[in-house]
Amino acid sequence: MAKRGRPKNPDTPVRVTTKDLLAKLERHEAECGLRLKNIEQRLNEGSKRFIRLEQYIWGLYAAIFVTAIAGKLF
Repeated sequence: MAKRGRPKNPDTPVRVTTKDLLAKLERHEAECGLRLKNIEQRLNEGSKRFIRLEQYIWGLYAAIFVTAIAGKLF
């Protein structure tokens, strides 16, 4: 009777059972779900930063416009 388990030669393919494969796939999906959640959170935080930067830019436009008009008046 042959001994079961990992073969001694690392180049020899190892048979994986369906249960083992399913368990690995479920762990992989759970890990990818966490990564996706973290990516979405970082994107949302970045979106808030861009909104703030956009507001600064609009403020600069207003300041430049007011300065140009004030320069013509005085």
